[in-house]
Amino acid sequence: MQYEVLIEETRNGLVENIHSGIICGVNDQLQTIYQVGDEEQYVYFRSAAKPIQAIPIFLSNIISKYNITDEEAALFTASQRGEAYHISALESLLQKLPAKEEELFCPASYPLNAAPKETMIREQKSKRRLYHNCAGKHLGFVTMCRELGFPVEGYWEENHPLQQKILSILSELSEVPQSNIKMGIDGCGVPVFAIPLKNMAIAYLKLACPDLIADEDMRNAVKKMTNVMNLHPNIVASEDFVCSALLRDENIVAKGGAQGVYCFGLKKERRGFALKVLSGSEDVWPNVLASILEQIGYSNQQTINSLRKIRPAIIKNDAGIVVGEVREKFSL
Repeated sequence: MQYEVLIEETRNGLVENIHSGIICGVNDQLQTIYQVGDEEQYVYFRSAAKPIQAIPIFLSNIISKYNITDEEAALFTASQRGEAYHISALESLLQKLPAKEEELFCPASYPLNAAPKETMIREQKSKRRLYHNCAGKHLGFVTMCRELGFPVEGYWEENHPLQQKILSILSELSEVPQSNIKMGIDGCGVPVFAIPLKNMAIAYLKLACPDLIADEDMRNAVKKMTNVMNLHPNIVASEDFVCSALLRDENIVAKGGAQGVYCFGLKKERRGFALKVLSGSEDVWPNVLASILEQIGYSNQQTINSLRKIRPAIIKNDAGIVVGEVREKFSL
């Protein structure tokens, strides 16, 4: 694998941590115009696939049939973190949809965010499948099975008709033949897809610029889906997280995944990007993403500032003393 150093973290002038990785940016001709490292490297989408996995919901009449609000619909694309507004929207979805909590294949867990998790533990509340950060996706999967006439049992298996439908959609968006898409099992138990980094960027280009999608129904579904993501960015992640910071900018469609994967598309600029931090660190996402936007001359400084606020370039210790810095080392 060909890769480059993306980020260095120093302490008193000495390099303490190095985060290497790969980046690809494409234009609306599906050509690579920005590249760091090997754009042909296969990478697992992880949760960056969630918007793609949610497209069948927006292709159907599920949203209108069950009177799903925009806030609730955003949960189908989300890696929700268990804040009160997440749980409230999930509980509402559970009441509306033809799905039962015990049917969700994701395991029972506590919320990802520390504050709601600690509150639940203090109150001696039990773990629930609904608290899992992929619960919205799984609620969508169970509902899609019922609406499409697929069996709910085994919806998490690679050969299930729902997963094959999602695979077909991914193939169309990414320009990768289904036979060339590699499969694994994600953290929540459903299939996870690996394709070349360049094609991940192409998929997000099409999410940002749905006019590039040949099928009219899918074009309209993608427009509806990305609209609810931009309308409810905190639902997709939560306050002070990268996804929410980017999605507050209505020009951006973005979603991250575990182990350092991040994808985003720019609507006006008609660009798609994908990156993989090889250390698996999500901590350096804000620095890498802010640098990408600065290097391409992105006009919305507020978005860049939001990323810089999440992870400043200076490193402080527990006493608030500056002890090092974060250095961005790559050039597009």
